[in-house]
Amino acid sequence: MLEALGLGVDEEFVYREMLASSAGGVEELAGGLGMTESRVREALDRLVDLGLLAPSREAGRGLRAISPDLGLEVMIRRQEEELARRQEELARSKVAVARAVAAYADLRPNTETEQAERLVGLDAIQDRLGRLTHELSEECLSIIPGGAQSQRSIDASRPLDEAAMDRGVHLRAVYQDSARNDAATLAYAQWTTERGGLVRTSPVLPPRMLIFDRRTALVPIDPENSKLGALCTSAPGIVASFVALFHQTWETAVPLGADHRQPREDGISDNERELLRLLAAGLTDEAAGKRLGISVRTVRRQMAALMERLNATSRFEAGLKAAQSGWL
Repeated sequence: MLEALGLGVDEEFVYREMLASSAGGVEELAGGLGMTESRVREALDRLVDLGLLAPSREAGRGLRAISPDLGLEVMIRRQEEELARRQEELARSKVAVARAVAAYADLRPNTETEQAERLVGLDAIQDRLGRLTHELSEECLSIIPGGAQSQRSIDASRPLDEAAMDRGVHLRAVYQDSARNDAATLAYAQWTTERGGLVRTSPVLPPRMLIFDRRTALVPIDPENSKLGALCTSAPGIVASFVALFHQTWETAVPLGADHRQPREDGISDNERELLRLLAAGLTDEAAGKRLGISVRTVRRQMAALMERLNATSRFEAGLKAAQSGWL
């Protein structure tokens, strides 16, 4: 039940036992829980690290259980701090990757140089994509922004993904949260998971990327200008940067089977928080919608709902109350 907070099964059993009973050395705990002493010791060490156990001040007692209302609050705060740290790392990685890709914008189209090639035109990109997918042997990592995917894109991807998974290739993909609202895109993501792939979603994503066996990456040179084409690179340093960016994105994303709209402890969902952050940063409704992969109409509907929850009569007042509530 407490796995979402980083508590394993053994740790939860030991913690519950120590809350329920004031007695308990390692041997006694192991006997009562039917666990080996080594497992109990590991659980105790982990609970101390998490701040759920502390040294007892009473003579003859080694550790005492911290009450859940205090201990679990500390764990939640640590998770929030860790999430904030990951988001900062993600922002820095996005900037570094964008600079690296921009450096290849002046390459002559469809000519390879220094382990990198600038591909221009859908045919050139699709041909290279088919070749890379055919050569896959272990893993394909992908970030797929933009919410709903076109049926043409889905139809082109399905045979390539199916052939790769049939060969035992592991697929991991991160879609935008708004993709859950499109029946065709959601069905394709669910089909991927049914075949053994792993899919997560996130409110805001870096530009589209595909990474093949951690050796080759295919990314747009400029997501805002598709005419510049795509960069296909096998330069180890650049590919490693893309892999790091993917993992940072993956860690903050939500598994497809989870409810991304579920409010957190402070009463606001990740999607709502991201919308507030974008608008507070000065983005227009249109720009915020583009970043989130949703329509302007949806942005305004969600913002109206947030204003109602905050009992605010203007967006400015809503921003102030959101900040006071710890939502920003």
